[in-house]
Amino acid sequence: MSLPDAAVSSPPSPIRTAPTGAPRRWGSLGPVGLVFAGGISVQFGGALAVSLMPRAGALGVVTLRLAVAAVVLLLVCRPRLRGHSRMDWGTVVVFGITMAAMNGLFYQAVARIPLGPAVTLEVLGPLALSVVASRRAINFIWAGLALAGVFLLGGGGFSSLDPVGVAFALGAGAMWAAYIVFSARTGRRFPQADGLALAMVVAAVLFFPLGVMESGAKLLDPVTIGLGAAVAILSSVLPYTLELLALRRLPASTFAILMSLEPAIAATAGFLILNQALSAMESVAIALVIAASMGAVRTQVGRGRAKTPGTAS
Repeated sequence: MSLPDAAVSSPPSPIRTAPTGAPRRWGSLGPVGLVFAGGISVQFGGALAVSLMPRAGALGVVTLRLAVAAVVLLLVCRPRLRGHSRMDWGTVVVFGITMAAMNGLFYQAVARIPLGPAVTLEVLGPLALSVVASRRAINFIWAGLALAGVFLLGGGGFSSLDPVGVAFALGAGAMWAAYIVFSARTGRRFPQADGLALAMVVAAVLFFPLGVMESGAKLLDPVTIGLGAAVAILSSVLPYTLELLALRRLPASTFAILMSLEPAIAATAGFLILNQALSAMESVAIALVIAASMGAVRTQVGRGRAKTPGTAS
């Protein structure tokens, strides 16, 4: 399949209005700050989700996460159902399918392999997108640097991991790349966060039967529901909203390279929550992905200034 136009076009126009119910101060973070905030939220939510799996199972956790996120976003955004074209609805449905697949595959991966390697493998999808979508040769350098850091963070190889878990993680990475593209498309076709709310409903409806088949009555336990709600807020509502806002103001190629920070954030979350000390190799890996992300941002900023000479900095 050829790369969608959204992934190689010029940066989308900035948002003119904040999403319903969302504080305007989110916009003051800037697109890069929005991506970082979303990454921190999703990794700490992922750590909580792993602890919830013994209670609800991998598919049950995904079901709770998507269902609670859909309800919250519907209440906050109150999206309009009328006035949208068939293409608009098609984009939302594909976006929802992508989110359901991305979440399902990733949680199947972390049920079989540790969180750090799973995130490391998953981020290869956005990195591949950054190379394909970029129109500048220097972005290949940043992507290569980030890729080197990703493999270092994985210990230089994944041969000791469950191959089924590795396959699930790589599949989740492919869906993550598709998520980036369709999140950008949805953000341009729907005002505020309406498209995200509708796509989340699609994802929740698609996944609900799978969660019920695996977990059944366990999903009705009050403690499980409470933990699932926390996972939904941290791993879906906050990061997806922040990333949708960022993608309206940041090219998909730059956004994809910034996603290489996810393994570093996951390692930090593991250190803070699980007391997992960082090795020297992991520290070098984090430095590499941060350097790659900073380089990508500086390249994009320089490109934007070159296009708008005379604009005040």
